[in-house]
Amino acid sequence: MRPAVELRPIVELTGVTRAYGSRLALDRVDLALHAGELTFLVGPSGSGKTTLLRLINREIRPTSGQVSVAGIAAHELKTSRIAELRRRVGVVFQDYKLLPRLTALENVAFGLQVGDLRVSDEEARDRALDALEAVGLGDRGRAFPHQLSGGQQQRVAIARAVVAQPPVLIADEPTGNLDQDTAWEIMDLFEDIAAWGTAVLVATHNVEIVTRLKRRVVTLVCGRLVRDQPAGQTGRMAWLALS
Repeated sequence: MRPAVELRPIVELTGVTRAYGSRLALDRVDLALHAGELTFLVGPSGSGKTTLLRLINREIRPTSGQVSVAGIAAHELKTSRIAELRRRVGVVFQDYKLLPRLTALENVAFGLQVGDLRVSDEEARDRALDALEAVGLGDRGRAFPHQLSGGQQQRVAIARAVVAQPPVLIADEPTGNLDQDTAWEIMDLFEDIAAWGTAVLVATHNVEIVTRLKRRVVTLVCGRLVRDQPAGQTGRMAWLALS
């Protein structure tokens, strides 16, 4: 019998430190994310969660250490190749960031074409419609953001993030502006996206979601990764980390 082959992580941070002047936002962080894995990133405000997400999307570089994203060395990436990396990373924000003068369908299609100028208008429209249907909004493509509820706007934002089928999806407090019932609907979508084979990393303060879903939980405190709980082991410690 052949030995099991350990797949290379989709995202890997090795000894990553990020400083803003004299303040350390991240301090020697090691983290690996794999395909099909939904991981929660938790910790008090100011613990470094957003900085970590920005490093994955190559909005910033580490002060030291290495960041690999879908086979690309993000820490040493030239500016001319940043767009190539970002085609492999879907991003979901707390405040949706939809363009108000574009319909839901146009927002999703625009996100696809900005990432890849080779995509035709027709292909972008077809793929955007597929993405909206995947998040349960196939019948709202002509609606403008102001005509949609907060939960629906976040679904459009998720469709925009996954329309290019990126291997990585990162989300920064994606349920922060939503009521709890709607937040559960959004988390159902993230679980579906992970099931497709995407590595999903969600930064959140939502204690109930973290404790009930029992997925992997990575905890940052003062820039240090202090706990990495495997799926199925989330319990009281999640309450302490998020408090």
